[in-house]
Amino acid sequence: MPTYTALTTLIGKEPAEALGEAVEELDPMPEGVGVFEIEDGSGLWEVGVYYTEEPDDVALDILAAAFGAKPFVISEVPETDWVAKVKRELAPVVAGRFFVYGSHDADKVPDGVESLLIEANMAFGTGHHGTTQGCLRALDRLAEQGVVCTNVADIGCGTAVLAMAAARIWPNPVLASDIDPVAVEVAEANVVANNLDGRVICLEAAGFGHPQLAAAAPYDLVFANILKGPLLDIAPDMAANLCDGGWAILSGLLVEQADEVAAHYAKNGINLVHREDIGEWSALTLRKI
Repeated sequence: MPTYTALTTLIGKEPAEALGEAVEELDPMPEGVGVFEIEDGSGLWEVGVYYTEEPDDVALDILAAAFGAKPFVISEVPETDWVAKVKRELAPVVAGRFFVYGSHDADKVPDGVESLLIEANMAFGTGHHGTTQGCLRALDRLAEQGVVCTNVADIGCGTAVLAMAAARIWPNPVLASDIDPVAVEVAEANVVANNLDGRVICLEAAGFGHPQLAAAAPYDLVFANILKGPLLDIAPDMAANLCDGGWAILSGLLVEQADEVAAHYAKNGINLVHREDIGEWSALTLRKI
């Protein structure tokens, strides 16, 4: 049975999210709605709608006009082709020494890289998002500077791609935690797929709230690729769980949010060392002094 996609673009995160919510109220009801930033620095966001029956093109055009979006482009997509299409278009990502790929691209892994296998259906944390790329590049910069971290935690780990990257270049086990039990299962599967079983330990926890995380502190590197609100909330805990001279790599931030987060961490004794913006997203490297 065919499925249908309806795609449009518009400027700005808030109007894109509002349009996505409005589309969910249409009849026929969509099976899914996705709102994604186009990572080219243009400020454009894409709203993609997925149907198992033909959508109402007139209703979609009215909504697009109301939110200042381009008219929806509606396409019929054979259901059996969708997974293959995603895999075909999700090319490997290079971030410093790290090469993030899906199994369909296993023959493209070059020599001399730190390869990380993340399947294409694991959307968050595949390495394609600007936040994940920024964190991987920040890790690569630290290693290039001769930094060696022996006690690392990845808070809000998602697929555990950052924890696995650290485990690839440094010898000691890395703790990876997420509040979502499904994410923890995904992380555990990725650890096994990358032959890092025992090198990355996956935990279900909110922030640093797990006995194993508490017992292992203080850390000399903590990743937190989450969102602005949670990053602000965990700043005191971050300070308490970092050793003197320890590093924090933070992302999940829009460019316009980065200064506020950096200032908040500075008040907690964790100071900005480097910032990299990729598209609309920012990654911060900080150090507790």
